[in-house]
Amino acid sequence: MAAPLFDFSHLTPAERIELAEQLWDSLDEAAVAPTEGQAAELRRRRAALDADGDPGRPWDEVIGEIEERGA
Repeated sequence: MAAPLFDFSHLTPAERIELAEQLWDSLDEAAVAPTEGQAAELRRRRAALDADGDPGRPWDEVIGEIEERGA
């Protein structure tokens, strides 16, 4: 892995998150917009969710089931 351009090892985790947020916010929306293929896939997935209507199960229910199995 290449050396980072900036040494941010002195920053706290919260400061690193803030830096990442500021960097993200500084990007032009067009630079991070999904490609047409990605947008089509998102539309396909949304349509599948809308058609299914199943939002899944609450995480605590799933975790409890996993713990019961001894995993």
